[in-house]
Amino acid sequence: MTISDAPSVPPEVLRYTAFSTDPAGGNPAGVVLDAAALDGAAMLAIAAEVGYSESAFITPPPPELADGPGRAYSIRYFSPKAEVPFCGHATVATAIALAEAGEISASGTGDLVFATRAGIVPVTVARVDGQLRATLTSVEPAVEEAGEADVAEALAALGWTAADLDPASEPRIAFAGARHLVLTAATRSRLADLDYDFVRLEALMHRLDLTTVQLVWRESDSVFHVRDPFPVGGVVEDPATGAAALAFGAYARELGLVPDAAVLTLHQGADMGRPGLLTVELRAGDPRVRVSGAGARIPDQA
Repeated sequence: MTISDAPSVPPEVLRYTAFSTDPAGGNPAGVVLDAAALDGAAMLAIAAEVGYSESAFITPPPPELADGPGRAYSIRYFSPKAEVPFCGHATVATAIALAEAGEISASGTGDLVFATRAGIVPVTVARVDGQLRATLTSVEPAVEEAGEADVAEALAALGWTAADLDPASEPRIAFAGARHLVLTAATRSRLADLDYDFVRLEALMHRLDLTTVQLVWRESDSVFHVRDPFPVGGVVEDPATGAAALAFGAYARELGLVPDAAVLTLHQGADMGRPGLLTVELRAGDPRVRVSGAGARIPDQA
């Protein structure tokens, strides 16, 4: 498929999962490789019809990227309820879709550049053990204090208490393209038991401009289990959240939980029956964070 200026037929919506090689795992995303003729309202309507936590829409790149290195595109992301500034799993899904469509190179591998509302996001697609994997690099991250009253309200909405938190990891709001409140659970059983007040948490998240709340349990020095309630997107929980993984990398480094150079493994989606695997990389001297994962086409339903 080649991007055109004005398609005369409704755009094709591809369905890919990200952070898994199994279509039944990871986080599914709608992908429209030719959205040049769609406005925001049309994109939102398509995302609502698809019903995934996010769908991605590709349009031609801004002029400043048109002649740069790598294939360049503009990209917008919509949940069923609203546009979001950045979405990691839909970026991975889109990169894999472009690779399989032959839009990067004959081999399907190479470099991409996406212009997002959050900033410029470079992506590299490589083949590892026979599988295409996409690695995206965040915009410059930031970590800020979380207000005591806001944390208390988040805990109340989740049905958690302060005793459910890991005292070694303080709550923070982390950003690497989108804002996430990071809360670390003291036990795996606390993380597994997720039954929250949808309306109450949604209201808090709108007030704080949060995309998800990232709930984390640490298994080892470099292995973490995560869950991401996403009521502001109209979804109870996101199965594998690349943007939150990037933000968590910045959070973990800021709090000194991991070295400045580290590779972290995040397990997400197992509690939902959609296991996914996210690899987060931190590089010494580079404030940006990288997340990588595989992807798979979801077969069309008859």
